[in-house]
Amino acid sequence: MGYRIKTFGLFGLMAALFAAVGWAVGGIFADDWLVGALAFLGLAIIINLISYLYSKQIVLKAYRAKIVTPSEAPKLHRIVQGIAMKADMPMPELAIVPSNTPNAFATGRNPDDAVVAVTKGLLNLLDEKELEGVLAHEMAHVQNRDILVMSVAATLAGAIAFAARFAFYGTLFGGRDNAASLAIVMLAAITAPIAAMLVQMGISRSREYKADATGARMIGNPQALANALLKLESANQRRPMEGSPTNAHMFIVNPFRGGMAGLFSTHPPIEERVRKLEHLESRLGYY
Repeated sequence: MGYRIKTFGLFGLMAALFAAVGWAVGGIFADDWLVGALAFLGLAIIINLISYLYSKQIVLKAYRAKIVTPSEAPKLHRIVQGIAMKADMPMPELAIVPSNTPNAFATGRNPDDAVVAVTKGLLNLLDEKELEGVLAHEMAHVQNRDILVMSVAATLAGAIAFAARFAFYGTLFGGRDNAASLAIVMLAAITAPIAAMLVQMGISRSREYKADATGARMIGNPQALANALLKLESANQRRPMEGSPTNAHMFIVNPFRGGMAGLFSTHPPIEERVRKLEHLESRLGYY
């Protein structure tokens, strides 16, 4: 319940940020702050609906992930089937991403519409216990409906950044001449994207901790996931993945390095995740 309250609160904050930017834009171009705020709230609803309906298809296409059958990836299907039975969950579709960077993600709007995807590099790097730990983590995201929550958060954060840029350029190339109004718009344009990114980070990091704990309990082996995380962090630092850092929240570890990906990480520090898993192992007596 605590995670849900925190997540709903953070989404409320993001919606408020989006409305605030709309309020500023409305004041510039329509001389009506309320119309701008309501228009941008409506746009936020549309964006969330698109994310809800099509996030899976968009993500799979972006990373050229191929859905695989049991005959094409028997070990992968066997491990996930075992996790699904232990957790009393529907079997998701499985996909393989043609990347040598070891990583994994889950996508889809609910447990009946989920896909768990792994890269070729992940299959080559981890032993079976470690692979089971990673897949359990992704199944935990599915069970907790994190894949939808984090996709919507990322979409909203991107929309806020776009709207803020729109407001910023509006102050440069037209709009109101009132100095106080321009100052408000400039402030919103600068601070709103940063605030949205920080909120997205808060949502993503809390869900990662929860998925680690849930996945470890599913298979009864927190240390397997801890070992996998250490291997994945090291490998992703040596061989970052090509793609947009705005999608970093999907993966079990951050696959991108440098620039904004390193400054505003959507993942908790690996050392802290491992520490929590090792504490869970000693507390529950898994050896």
